[in-house]
Amino acid sequence: MALDNVTKEIMASADKQSADIRLQAAAEVKAILAEADALISDMKEKEDKRLKETIERLKRQELSSAELESKKIILSKKREILAKAFEKALADLESAPRDVKLEQYKSIVKSVKAVIDKPKVIMSPKDDFTAKDLGVKSVEKDPKITAGLILQNEDDTIEVDMQYATILQAIWNREIKALSDILFG
Repeated sequence: MALDNVTKEIMASADKQSADIRLQAAAEVKAILAEADALISDMKEKEDKRLKETIERLKRQELSSAELESKKIILSKKREILAKAFEKALADLESAPRDVKLEQYKSIVKSVKAVIDKPKVIMSPKDDFTAKDLGVKSVEKDPKITAGLILQNEDDTIEVDMQYATILQAIWNREIKALSDILFG
């Protein structure tokens, strides 16, 4: 019987050790699972944050791109409006009544006489003013000129371009910022 008791004690001890080992293993598994869950949670949190930042960056890029495209469209329309305004102003100058043009041309001649004493005038074939009308030495016609005058001295060494397109372009270039502010400010 002593052998039965020893066997029972060994079996009981083995069962207890086995139960202890199982409890330790279960605790280790639980700790490993908790650690894995925490790691997964941390990784998920980091990925969610990275995803959110990426989405925000893409939204900002899209918004920035849309704003830039909008500004390009607006600028293009402003340029179109300004070009139309320039063309309208030039057309109005070119189609001015004969008496208005004559006064403008006389004023041009008068201002140029400070540089050229006895100028000759080159003008559009559409204008029918004489040298006497303008108070100049002679008048020549050039189909390249639409309106306004080119004044030259006798030996063609001095030339003053007073074509309406040239004058308007010079004023336009100088005053474009102010004009743009008036129209779009």
